[in-house]
Amino acid sequence: MQTVILIIISLLIIPVLAAFIKKVKALLTGKQGPPLLIKYYTLVKLFAKGSVYSTSTTFIFRFMPVVALAAPLMALLFLPLAGAPALLSFAGDAILIFYLLGLARFFTVCAALDTASPFEGMGASREAFFSVLSEATLFMVLVLFYRINGSLSFSSYFQGNNPINLWSAEGTLLLLVVAALFMVLLAENARVPVDDPATHLELTMIHEVMILDHSGPDLALIELGAWTKLYFYAAFIANIMTPIYPGKPWATALVFLLIIVFIYFAVGLVESITARSKMNLVPKFILTSFSFAFFATILTMELTR
Repeated sequence: MQTVILIIISLLIIPVLAAFIKKVKALLTGKQGPPLLIKYYTLVKLFAKGSVYSTSTTFIFRFMPVVALAAPLMALLFLPLAGAPALLSFAGDAILIFYLLGLARFFTVCAALDTASPFEGMGASREAFFSVLSEATLFMVLVLFYRINGSLSFSSYFQGNNPINLWSAEGTLLLLVVAALFMVLLAENARVPVDDPATHLELTMIHEVMILDHSGPDLALIELGAWTKLYFYAAFIANIMTPIYPGKPWATALVFLLIIVFIYFAVGLVESITARSKMNLVPKFILTSFSFAFFATILTMELTR
């Protein structure tokens, strides 16, 4: 029951948290910013409209928004929240989760190419290249977790008698993992310094340029999928940072939600004090996250000798 309640709360606050980033950026620049419910207003507006399709597109273009939302939602069901068991779990589900997110990316890239737009094709090529680098970091983190926990299941990582978090014996090494995953969060969700979600110049966009031709309910589903994916990565990091209070599940859940808010605040802070990097510097940024995860794994090997 606790897991179901946490998932329902998560689904309800995902649009609010996405708006919270905009609020943080506005407040840090001396502005009032949009209301926290602005994303709900956007969804209502988009669902009230109709979708327009180009004659050059195929069924892939129409099918992509459904996959873009369904894949991160399914991945979220495999992720334990605040020490509570995941709704779905089996040995090896950690690999399935990232392949689900990769499936959403695959259809997004295919839909962008399906439009026959050179700008969307350019964004698709960037997305495909940068995602390969991010996946290297993610799977190196899984290698590290396997060495610590001996499992490839997210439920085994974050619940039970010996959860993987900053308060465990390997907490110092996990600081590097938190830094690496936060950098991957920025890269995978097209945030500054990898991409700027507020830009409207096709030559510099990555994610936004790939969905330029989507409209109405299709665009609403894509936006929901993007917000869910961002929440998934934030929850992944929050699970590592959240201390477990035995016998007090709701205290753990409260701390978990506060850490989620802090992560979203950090995203807004980073976007307020940094600028988008040049395209040739983005791979170096993502590979830095890989070096953090790789270094933590090497240290684990040394400690277990």
